[in-house]
Amino acid sequence: MRLICHRFLACPSCWRSQCNQALGPAKWLRRPVPRGIRSIYSETGEWEKKYEWETRKKVESWWCTRIKEQFNTTVGIDKSRPKFYVLSMFPYPSGKLHMGHVRVYTISDAIARFHRMRGLQVINPMGWDAFGLPAENAAVEHGLHPANWTQSNIQHMRKQLDALNLSFSWDREITTCLPEYYKWTQYLFIKLYEAGLVYQNEAMVNWDPVDQTVLANEQVDENGCSWRSGAKVEKKYLKQWFIKTSAYAKAMLDALPGLPKWYGIKEMQANWLGDCSGCYFEFMLKVSNKPTGETISAYTSTPEAIYGASHLYILPSHWLLHGNSCLKEILRKEFVPGKDSLTSVTAVNLLTNQEVPVVISAKSEFEGYLDTKIGVPCVQPDDAEVAQSVGLASENVIEALPDGSERLASSGKFTGMSRQEAMSAITQEARNKGVGGHLTSSKLKDWLVSRQRYWGTPIPMVHCQSCGPVPVPYKDLPVELPNITSFTGKGGSPLTSATYWITCSCPRCKGPAKRETDTMDTFVDSAWYYLRYTDPHNSDRPFHKELADYWMPVDLYIGGKEHAVMHLYYARFFSHFCHDQKLTKHKEPFNELLVQGLIKNRTFRLATTGQYLKKEEIDLTGPEPVHIETKEKLQVTWEKMSKSKHNGIEPEEIVQRYGIDTVRLYLLFAAPPEQDILWDTKTDAIPGVQRWQSRLWHLATKLIEARDSGTLPSPQLLNQKEQAETRRIWEQKNLVVSEVTGYFLKDYLFNAAISRLMGLSNTLLQASPRLILHSVEFEDALATLCVMLAPMAPHITSEIWKGLSHIQNKLCTHHHWDMDVLQQPWPTVDPEYDQQPDVVEVLVLINNKPCGKVCVPQEVARDAEVVRELVIQSKLGSEHLQGRTVTKFFLSPRTALINFLVQ
Repeated sequence: MRLICHRFLACPSCWRSQCNQALGPAKWLRRPVPRGIRSIYSETGEWEKKYEWETRKKVESWWCTRIKEQFNTTVGIDKSRPKFYVLSMFPYPSGKLHMGHVRVYTISDAIARFHRMRGLQVINPMGWDAFGLPAENAAVEHGLHPANWTQSNIQHMRKQLDALNLSFSWDREITTCLPEYYKWTQYLFIKLYEAGLVYQNEAMVNWDPVDQTVLANEQVDENGCSWRSGAKVEKKYLKQWFIKTSAYAKAMLDALPGLPKWYGIKEMQANWLGDCSGCYFEFMLKVSNKPTGETISAYTSTPEAIYGASHLYILPSHWLLHGNSCLKEILRKEFVPGKDSLTSVTAVNLLTNQEVPVVISAKSEFEGYLDTKIGVPCVQPDDAEVAQSVGLASENVIEALPDGSERLASSGKFTGMSRQEAMSAITQEARNKGVGGHLTSSKLKDWLVSRQRYWGTPIPMVHCQSCGPVPVPYKDLPVELPNITSFTGKGGSPLTSATYWITCSCPRCKGPAKRETDTMDTFVDSAWYYLRYTDPHNSDRPFHKELADYWMPVDLYIGGKEHAVMHLYYARFFSHFCHDQKLTKHKEPFNELLVQGLIKNRTFRLATTGQYLKKEEIDLTGPEPVHIETKEKLQVTWEKMSKSKHNGIEPEEIVQRYGIDTVRLYLLFAAPPEQDILWDTKTDAIPGVQRWQSRLWHLATKLIEARDSGTLPSPQLLNQKEQAETRRIWEQKNLVVSEVTGYFLKDYLFNAAISRLMGLSNTLLQASPRLILHSVEFEDALATLCVMLAPMAPHITSEIWKGLSHIQNKLCTHHHWDMDVLQQPWPTVDPEYDQQPDVVEVLVLINNKPCGKVCVPQEVARDAEVVRELVIQSKLGSEHLQGRTVTKFFLSPRTALINFLVQ
């Protein structure tokens, strides 16, 4: 298996080696090109006047290889410099990218390039969430080993990503199914076990009685049948591994206010966590006054009143009645359906040493996800009813004082404390003794991480008859997957057949033992991968603390809303745990979240059967789409692109047709990142961004031709009117720099940023030939526009910059013309612009006719409602607008103009 897995490493290194050869020093020189063949300036030294399909293809082909490596490595970390860690959720290597992938990676790529241009040290890492059920299904259905299937898919998806020329830090690439990664997943699992945060318990699973195997939830259809055998799925109890995530629930809830940039997601996390005001306590079970060796956790919402407990309350569906407990038969015999049933089983609280009976509830469910509660009659009326119905006595341990406050009574050493003091003291003591006390809610369950699968991280535990479960020593990690060649999908985990692998010695007593055959939930692999990216090649530890402390937290985490609860919950849990283990300085892993919307396309379904139809099966020529064969009207809905729904768009096809830059600009321009894109209704944006690229190219052509005309540029030759126009160009350039920078730094409204850049280009297109030739401001604005567009459209801007950098008699000396556009510093607002007057004169039009000007404060000059109100209240407003009905008004901040339409 090591050989199989380590073949993964060949792909990135070979690719980098080949790339380095291809990216040797490139010399710019003039070469003759036959007439009629499109050429580009970087290749020939001859500027092509029009940006058409052939030119676009040549530009992207030329620049793709030349800018690819600019971001692919992080050279020489300087910890004195500010950093920016942008991370997009790594993909499962299914074998194909979809347009949703392209969208999220385009966003992260643009942000990474922007921050590097700002002078920050940037990492934008990529890897593969490579364990998972689909690989095992492929092994069953096609006879492919999961490792080979996964490797092949990674290689294919890597080629697809390379074709998009994304600026990933490929030197930090990780693959979760490689031993060098999952060694450290196992290491962290053992750390959790040593901290008392991992335990085994019986839990219910989906059981296929025909194939005799455990099924994941996604393998059970809507009728409750197995997807493979068709058998009705049964519920079965198996002993499985849990991570006690509830122990950190209160800490994670309390940390949410410190995450102001988790827009919308913070509320989802808080709702998932619930009201963390109760806790679990551990109990030892006894029967006939003899310990059974079994323990149980029970929840109470009032931990301070624990000394007033009268009983332990369990549901009829509890594992004690259905699993492999030695108490199962006793409890079943004593249970009377529909009644609260007092049993002969008792439970000893391991904190208070109080012994209470176990009562089986008449209810089928408790609040939240609870199946075990502590009955405390003095504070819970429902518990008092149960105690009374089964004849149990109870004691009131909460004493009310004359001033309205409450204190504890008959509560051991906690007697006399206020309820709040007792709550803190009792839970703290329980935590110190390792018998519960972690504040959590009734909504939360601990994380069941066992999977009866082959293709996952092996759980690093062995089972010894003498010692019980024992963790594998750190020095023996990783516990590698054995090389199993036969996958049938039947009879439980394939690992149970690898007897040579299962048989081992107990690390503690050296006696015979057996390895754990469950593997971990793949969410465990992705719960800490952001930390591994900070130090991906470390063979001595999961990551070096100094590197993690420098790069963490992730400054911007980008992904889908479907991961906004569980994945973030698990990732936060691991981050808090690593902090408590002194592995990291920061508790929270992600400073800011950007949740991108879906890309949706229309789906067509038969109303009679619900079947999704392919495009070739649909007649779209009439007023409504119909089935070609039956002429049946179709149900048309917008849904996430999916192969099974026949509404997917192949990224390669779109890129081939329109080019990388066009696709990038379309995805950024069609909608804000958080919103869905409806593909068909937004295809008008593709021709729009194509035309805009042609206009930008035309602007560069005009400047190049003007400066190559033989006439020397001289700003002194511009007349007063032309100088006023250059002033307007200068002002708009600074305004656009300010706005676009804000969009990149704050709300990531790339559509608005592109719109502002389009506005600046439209202003430049209106410039006269004399202005183009003689104006410093025109040249600077065009160069600045090119630099600001570069993170979003790196290929066309690289070529335009190359053309501009070689023009003669340049007027702007502050640009680094000897460096490529992506190596330029990000533009800043000119100091003079920041010293603009405190007031702005706004030209007032009424029904499109000028009526005068009104001065408004600079800070509100862009707020339409405020400007409208100031104009109406002004002397000009009282003269021209008083008593008239304003039907509409329009403010143009760029030109400082407001137009009122009145009756």
